[in-house]
Amino acid sequence: MIKSIDEYLEQLKMELKDSDSATVQDALADAEEHLRTALANLKQEQPDASEEDALGQVIEQYGAPDETASAYKEVERLTHPVLVSGSPKDQSIIARFFGVYTDARAWGALLYMLIAFVTGVIYFTWAVTGVSVSVSFLLFIFGFPLALLFLLSVRGLALLEGRLVEALLGIRMPRRPLFSHQDMKWLDRLKALVTDKATWLMIVYMLIQFVLGTVYFVVFVIVLSLSLSFMSLPFIQLFLSTPIVSIDDRVIYLPYWTLVLISIGGLLLWTSFMHLARGIGQLHGRMAKVMLVVD
Repeated sequence: MIKSIDEYLEQLKMELKDSDSATVQDALADAEEHLRTALANLKQEQPDASEEDALGQVIEQYGAPDETASAYKEVERLTHPVLVSGSPKDQSIIARFFGVYTDARAWGALLYMLIAFVTGVIYFTWAVTGVSVSVSFLLFIFGFPLALLFLLSVRGLALLEGRLVEALLGIRMPRRPLFSHQDMKWLDRLKALVTDKATWLMIVYMLIQFVLGTVYFVVFVIVLSLSLSFMSLPFIQLFLSTPIVSIDDRVIYLPYWTLVLISIGGLLLWTSFMHLARGIGQLHGRMAKVMLVVD
């Protein structure tokens, strides 16, 4: 017989040991919130009931750890992230190379690289400002609730980032926030957040995102500019009669076959970059999973 909620959660975690870590986090958060809420309500209705009897009734309604784990495994099997399908491996090399244009993961990664620049600036500004202000105001009594609000906001931003990663990169991330004891005193909650390594990993991720987002944006703009420039050269020379090369007073019109090769090179450059972006997106998603998913 299970004697405590913590024991139930440990058994549930063991039952889900082969599942995705994000699924385990969601299952534990759901279970803890339901069990603690239901147990508190039942103790109000039956104040004479013992802790074990009340918990037994709650577990009977919610389900044993193995039953709950089976339900989550079935839900996980039916609700994979949208961008997880890959291209067929029996295609030719050329088909796989240009097939990246039909791969939603590549387009999702490109969009994420643009969004990462904006979110990186926001995360970095919020993290640096929040940490500096919280530490500075800890000398005063109102600094403690201010630090609590900042750390709670970090959890919220981490959940938002996880939803972006799952939607655009196809990496399974937590779909609900971590459980937070509502009856805890704010000072105890602050202590729990400060001593939780997940909180600091989230803050480090927010700082790293600024650097990576800037790199992603710069590389994206450079490659896009070069690709469009190369692909547009034939139209510039043929239809606008504008010389491609100008040295002092001399203008040089490139041969037509050279323009064709340059244009093809621009197309190949952009196509190669889409493959690179897809790979970068997968690596970034795995990094986000390591840093934003609680063990």
